[in-house]
Amino acid sequence: MKKIVDAKGLPCPQPVIKAKEVLKEMTEGTVEVLVDNEIAVQNLMKLGGYLGLKPVSEKLSKEEFRVSYDVTERKAETCIPDARRKGQVVVISSDCMGSGDDELGRQLMKGFLYAQTQLDVLPDTVLLYNGGAKLSAEGSQSVEDLRSLEAQGVEILTCGTCLNFYGLSEKLAVGNVTNMYDIAEKLSGASSVIRP
Repeated sequence: MKKIVDAKGLPCPQPVIKAKEVLKEMTEGTVEVLVDNEIAVQNLMKLGGYLGLKPVSEKLSKEEFRVSYDVTERKAETCIPDARRKGQVVVISSDCMGSGDDELGRQLMKGFLYAQTQLDVLPDTVLLYNGGAKLSAEGSQSVEDLRSLEAQGVEILTCGTCLNFYGLSEKLAVGNVTNMYDIAEKLSGASSVIRP
């Protein structure tokens, strides 16, 4: 049995997530993932290692690559320790991830939130404050990913003062409004805090 995943043109981390979904379902056969950049190839090769597979990559053309996995040769999966302990909190204080170009930063943040929805182990809470409050408001490209997290049991909390400051208090589209006391309490009680 052979399955082909066409992940060309998909932003990071979608090629890895799509490949992982197909690989988890298969018990034998081959999976071929088509991508259009070297970074995606590197990420797919790492995925193979995590899953106990020996992926093979090949360049088909200037902008097309294939990563193949032989699922029948699967070894025991590499043990990846569960870094999450009860009380993991993701803190987002900007609508951009990193510093530099804001357009790129917004794209990275969208990718980060989407990746969170696909994790095997989810955070307990996502805290949004300062510019991060914009992500939970109507019109944000991240609302659907935040809704997906909420539907999976993740608590989504947005700073009310921040919503007011940005004129978004009537536009909260996902989660609940919180205050600085609750934010401080969540952070002080967290077993780990992730800041993208």
